Amino acid sequence: MALNREQIAKRVAQEFYDGAYINLGIGIPTLAANYVPKNMEVMLQSENGLLGMGPYPTETQVDADMINAGKETVTAATGASIFSSAESFAMIRGGHVDLTVLGAFEVDIHGNIASWMIPGKLIKGMGGAMDLVAGARNIIVTMTHADKHGNSKLLSDCTLPLTGVNCINKIITDLAVLEVKEGAFHLLERAPGVSTEEIISKTAGKLIVTANVPEMQV
Repeated sequence: MALNREQIAKRVAQEFYDGAYINLGIGIPTLAANYVPKNMEVMLQSENGLLGMGPYPTETQVDADMINAGKETVTAATGASIFSSAESFAMIRGGHVDLTVLGAFEVDIHGNIASWMIPGKLIKGMGGAMDLVAGARNIIVTMTHADKHGNSKLLSDCTLPLTGVNCINKIITDLAVLEVKEGAFHLLERAPGVSTEEIISKTAGKLIVTANVPEMQV
C-alpha cells in the first residue's frame, strides 16, 4: 500500500549521511528531522536563519520564537547557530548545502522541477526553492506519485512553471524511489505491497524497470 507522510519522511532520512549539511523544505521534507538515524551527526539548515535544527518540540520544549522556514516551531540541536536570512542564503548560494529535500507539484525525465506555482491559484511564491535547486549539491524530491485526481506527477515534460532545470537527482514518492538520469525515471525501490505494474501505470514519463525491484525498508 502507498506510504503515508511519516513513512515517506522516514525513507528520506535514509539518504542522510554523517557530516552532511542538509536543508529540508516545507511539508513532508521537514518531517524527516524526526528520523535522523541514531549515532549520525548531520546539520539541518533552515533558510530563515538556523543551522542545527532539531526535531519537532514536545509541549514542554515549545518556543514560539524558534521556527523553521514553514513557521513551525522546532528545536535547536547542540552546537546550533542562529543568524540572518541573508547569511543563510549566502550559505545556500555559495554551494555549502550538501543535500536539500523539497516537495514538488511535478518532476520530469529531464530532472526539471515545478514546485511553486499553479496558474489560477493563490500561491505565496517559491521561497528559497529557486536558490536551493541552484546551490545544493544533491537534490531529492518528495511527493505523492499522482495528484488527487489520479494524474501522474512524474512526466515527460513539466506543464507548470519551473523552479529549476536539470537539477533533480532522486524522487521519493508514496509508491516508489526513483533516480532521474539519462532522460528517464529509473525505479530503484517500491513501497511495501505496491506492484511494479501500479507504479508503471501512474508514471507518465519514461520509466526504466529492472527485474526484482526491492521493497523499501520503512
